[in-house]
Amino acid sequence: MAEKKLGTKCVQGGYTPGNGEPRQIPIVQSTTFKYDTSEDMGKLFDLEASGYFYTRLQNPTNDYVAAKIAEMEGGCAGMLTSSGQAANFFALFNICECGSHIVASSSIYGGTFNLIAVTMKKMGIDVTFVSPDCTEEELNAAFKDNTRALFGETIANPALTVLDIEKFAKAAHSHGVPLIVDNTFPTPVGCRPIEWGADIVTHSTTKYMDGHGVAVGGAIVDSGNFDWMAHADKYPGLTTPDDSYHGITYAEKFGKGAFITKATAQLMRDLGSIQSPQHAFYLNLGLESLHVRMPRHVENGTAVAEFLKEQPQVTAVHYPGLKDDPYYELAQKYFGHGGCGVVSFELQGGRPAAEAFMKKLKLAAIETHVADVRTCCLNPASSTHRQMTDEQLEAAGIPAGLVRMSCGLEDKEDLIADLKQALS
Repeated sequence: MAEKKLGTKCVQGGYTPGNGEPRQIPIVQSTTFKYDTSEDMGKLFDLEASGYFYTRLQNPTNDYVAAKIAEMEGGCAGMLTSSGQAANFFALFNICECGSHIVASSSIYGGTFNLIAVTMKKMGIDVTFVSPDCTEEELNAAFKDNTRALFGETIANPALTVLDIEKFAKAAHSHGVPLIVDNTFPTPVGCRPIEWGADIVTHSTTKYMDGHGVAVGGAIVDSGNFDWMAHADKYPGLTTPDDSYHGITYAEKFGKGAFITKATAQLMRDLGSIQSPQHAFYLNLGLESLHVRMPRHVENGTAVAEFLKEQPQVTAVHYPGLKDDPYYELAQKYFGHGGCGVVSFELQGGRPAAEAFMKKLKLAAIETHVADVRTCCLNPASSTHRQMTDEQLEAAGIPAGLVRMSCGLEDKEDLIADLKQALS
């Protein structure tokens, strides 16, 4: 059979039941697994055989869902984590250590910005932030001899800047490091960064992939395209023997599966940020309708953005699906449309006006959430990006009075009517 279309992968990827087996992905709600001999279990601990021995590392339910997401993204292997934050941390820390350096787009989710700029800095990992709009010369100038990764978001949350994936991939590869892209907002339905040169893709599956606000989770997908051995001096964790696994060299033993195997065998073993099998089951239910839901989110986001653009109380609208948006051309190149259902806009009067406006909304709820079937909104400067200074907010394209609205699956006419009465 020819390569399956994305919608078919959403519904049937990752798991194929055998004769008489459950049609739905089974929930293996067990912490441990039984074996007949110590030798059988020993092979698992030595990474000489595949299988399961403790859910902190791997679980069949999780692996089915991770395989589906990897298939959707066009990667060779994937893993689930307890959250999107854990996914980004694992993806970076898997190839960084004390003394390493990261180059990252300044226009990223506030929690990820804090993770890289504060927490990982305490671990001895330095960072240089660059504007997503930087020139190739400015981008290349940010790299150092100890740079180990380039990181960005396909569509930044909540500034809605669009990453020029090809430009960032070219820079990363010219310096011998992988490009890691957080693809949460467009999802693989809207964009598959690996096809544009990204090496590793991450997700907060809590958002559109789940889509219903029921399960926190994250995912990492490896393209299998980055040649770790060609840059062996930069990535000793992958290219030299691991004493904690009897001298295994991941890049030699596991080839294209080296990155995910190391992240599982080392990081998940030691840090334990596993997604629960129950949450993985919920996530799979969301994935099965993702290809149907995303076009509706984009349709509603576009309609809301076009309405807001015409309102006198609104000083600016940020949505890459608008033809006069500075990221319109990039959005057309990478997504073919606006990319997601999230719209950011600024009101006359700044933060006080934003807070007053949100109190008047009836359909849209004020939530620390986004990318849900139900419309929600917040003021990032006072919530998700609260830890950032005014200067950092400005650099990230997030003014203090910005409102982020995540358009759900309601009728767009009702969403516009709600906005109209709140603005008035």
